[in-house]
Amino acid sequence: MDLGRHPATSGHARPAEDACSVLWDRDGTSAFGTAAGALFFVVLEQSGPWGRVAAQDSHLGAELGAELDSRCAVAGGRFMLIRRPSGHPDGVGPRRVLVAHAGVRADDAWMVSADVARPGDLLELDWSALARGHRALVRASLPGAENAPPHLLICTNGRRDVCCAVRGRPLAAAAARLDPGRVWEVSHTGGHRFAPTAVLLPWGQGFARLDETMAGWVLDASDTGHVPRELLGGTHDRGRSPLPTAAQCAESHVRALTEETRLGALWALPSDDVEEADPVIEVAHEDGRSWRVRVWRRPTGGRRPESCGKAVIAVQELVGEVIDGPDLPAR
Repeated sequence: MDLGRHPATSGHARPAEDACSVLWDRDGTSAFGTAAGALFFVVLEQSGPWGRVAAQDSHLGAELGAELDSRCAVAGGRFMLIRRPSGHPDGVGPRRVLVAHAGVRADDAWMVSADVARPGDLLELDWSALARGHRALVRASLPGAENAPPHLLICTNGRRDVCCAVRGRPLAAAAARLDPGRVWEVSHTGGHRFAPTAVLLPWGQGFARLDETMAGWVLDASDTGHVPRELLGGTHDRGRSPLPTAAQCAESHVRALTEETRLGALWALPSDDVEEADPVIEVAHEDGRSWRVRVWRRPTGGRRPESCGKAVIAVQELVGEVIDGPDLPAR
């Protein structure tokens, strides 16, 4: 890859040679197990500028943004702001809200959307029902809510990291031309070093190092609950947000080995030792097969900044190894 012309920025802005995402592109460090944790998402349209902590530093208002962010976090979810991938003038009138339950098993994921006249109405959401995945109760607490198709949210907040603006904004604009109603700029997905990053709702499936072609694949595949075969593996698959990091890695590792693209076909089973060093995670398939996967952090020998402007760190990546289970296709 010509690092000066990353696929998502060709014809647009050029990232600096020492930008965090350029350095991590060069190393090819795996993105397995790096999806930001969240059982659910509350995502509110908010045009205009965003600050580094967008929920508190936007025209939404610091007090309301902090309260919504806190309520989401306490219940195990994530609050984010979105805006249309175009100019960012302050909007007037109703704004879109997406409320998604990611599902520990992907087949349990769902999402509803509504237009709200007053963002403060979101404080009336049934937070307990949302954490439990009770769609009917959540809809009852959000007037006008309707079931929503999958949406792709692409991180573009340059106040968090310049890579997200330089690489994310051109990608979001290009992807929105492919499917205008289902692509948004989003305030923060984490993992700036893997920019352009995106999260696919409702599943909380994180992606790294996307380009316009890949975004189109994601949108097409998501219609039927799949991810693109071309994006399996540690280069692009960050994992699913409702799982602990080791379980994310194990599930993604088996998905890549089996070339299983249907999100609901695989799931990492709960494990008592998931937070232990080198945990062993069981991953099940809907056809009855299962694999035990040992997960550990492997030093790469490199030192890179996790975000632009931050100090360098010793780079590690999560690695999975199947230690028991049925035979897998040769690769």
